[in-house]
Amino acid sequence: MAKRSISDFKRQSANRLRADATAAEQILWRHLRRLDVRGSHFRRQVVIGPYIADFACLAEKLIVEVDGSQHGEDEGLQRDEVRTRWLESEGFRVIRFWNNDVMSKTDAVLDAIHTMIAVTPPRLPAAG
Repeated sequence: MAKRSISDFKRQSANRLRADATAAEQILWRHLRRLDVRGSHFRRQVVIGPYIADFACLAEKLIVEVDGSQHGEDEGLQRDEVRTRWLESEGFRVIRFWNNDVMSKTDAVLDAIHTMIAVTPPRLPAAG
């Protein structure tokens, strides 16, 4: 039996997460997939390094995470802090929302995402 690579495992995990999206993720995805702000394009359950981001706009280097109650416990908070630091070290901006806020304050969540896209600093040309 051939040993699977980590990337295959991550890809399968991302596919499983897409199929098993939480109610909050489904609500947000219905909005993000139609979002048309400065040519942004969101993808869901995106493998980025060792992590799978809930939603990512790669052109804007913006990651949107939708967190359940487990993220409020000490272990979840620590794990999220390490994850966020790593993603930020790779040039991403990370914004997090609680499931409850996505479901009950959807417009406010979308406004915050629009704002994050609008305040993207201009990209510097690559050094050559």
